[in-house]
Amino acid sequence: MAVAMAWLRRGAWGPARRCGLAAGRSYSGGGAYPSVSLSCPLPGVPKAVFAAAEGRERFETRVTVLENGLRVASQQKFGQFCTVGLLINSGSRHEAKYLSGISHFLEKLAFSSTAQFGSKDEILLTLEKHGGICDCQASRDTIMYAVSADARGLDTVVNLLADVVLQPRLSDEEIEMTRTAIRFELEDLNMRPDPEPVLTEMIHAAAYRDNTVGLNRMVLAGVGIEHEQLVECAKKYLLGVEPVWGSGQTKDVDRSVAQYTGGIVKVEKDMSDVSLGPTPIPELTHIMIGLESCSFLEEDFIPFAVLNMMMGGGGSFSAGGPGKGMFTRLYLNVLNRHHWMYNATSYHHSYEDTGLLCIHASADPKQVREMVEIITREFILMAGAVGEVELERAKTQLKSMLMMNLESRPVIFEDVGRQVLATNTRKLPHELCALISQVKSTDIKRVVTKMLHKKPAVAALGDLTDLPTYEHIQAALSSKDGRLPRMYRLFR
Repeated sequence: MAVAMAWLRRGAWGPARRCGLAAGRSYSGGGAYPSVSLSCPLPGVPKAVFAAAEGRERFETRVTVLENGLRVASQQKFGQFCTVGLLINSGSRHEAKYLSGISHFLEKLAFSSTAQFGSKDEILLTLEKHGGICDCQASRDTIMYAVSADARGLDTVVNLLADVVLQPRLSDEEIEMTRTAIRFELEDLNMRPDPEPVLTEMIHAAAYRDNTVGLNRMVLAGVGIEHEQLVECAKKYLLGVEPVWGSGQTKDVDRSVAQYTGGIVKVEKDMSDVSLGPTPIPELTHIMIGLESCSFLEEDFIPFAVLNMMMGGGGSFSAGGPGKGMFTRLYLNVLNRHHWMYNATSYHHSYEDTGLLCIHASADPKQVREMVEIITREFILMAGAVGEVELERAKTQLKSMLMMNLESRPVIFEDVGRQVLATNTRKLPHELCALISQVKSTDIKRVVTKMLHKKPAVAALGDLTDLPTYEHIQAALSSKDGRLPRMYRLFR
């Protein structure tokens, strides 16, 4: 714009007059500024480069397998910056029962001192030269090291990632600092008013008793860069590199498959003082009930995703109107009808070999039994009639959420990496939307009927005086109406 204004002030209008420009206008500034037709380019301004809608191949994920088995996956995206990272098919589910928590340590130790970089500060200064940021996230089945930076610094980024993953120093000082940080996180977790992370851990322990959800594989994924350039960098920094733990040959690979068992995990805890202050949260008991669904590799994964969206739910208060899930079943059937319930939310956890669909509910300790029965009835109602309107609404909401999330470059990166890690390929958004559109009410009924034949997994936290027995919860989920067995007492 500054260049254009300079041309305007100099009166350089030779090419512009050929566009049939009108005479100059006088403005309050005193200068003569002729009006420029919108169909003519401004004089002196560089020609604009626009993102063009090219062939579909530009939007497909390209995958190359190197000689050492490393898969390199890339996805084009218009823009100056790129996101590149290494995803490793290993997480907390692969840990031994003794010395558990290693993946949590690795997450915190990421991007610390390495063979090439003396400290975390040195790594961050290197990334700053390319406007970059870094992050590491460890989940149950994946550890992800990622960097977002200017695409022109790709060589530096891949070199840094290779050094961070394969050549970390893991000094005693860094490990001790990490231990302190993790202790603080765990203490903070137990003091939070929202127990959802703790309940999620508990229900996984109940669902897969004495086993885990278990060839650690690796993928280098990138979004916003040329595939050939990424492959060259991978060959340069990730081919033939000796990791610090010795030989690259894997000796004992965990090939175990998760064994769903069902069961119950209970933690009696005083929840009366979790949130003090002028408007404290009342004492609540939290229950999570789940049933085995399927892995994300199965065809039934999409119907389960639609079912989870159809159940929806949330807290007893949610700011906002339509589009916030107010028409989901857990809002209409539970929160709108039972004012004393503070929360009813559906979650779907899916892994490479199993899955878990669960409902989290919170209420006053004196109403725990009634709350549990309401949730078991909702599970039974899943297998009943599914209205065409609610099904279409759930499918539309799922597609909308999918497309909205995939507008973000880091989300695209994670999607590319996780899909290629699990399946060696990637389904594009329009393919997933087509699969969602094909889901019918009969598909929902079929997957729910299959799910209800499994034993439930139950997690309970808080005052559990009135909690029904596990056998009663199992009996309710096996009945026609989801009601708990009646209890008759001679004395009250």
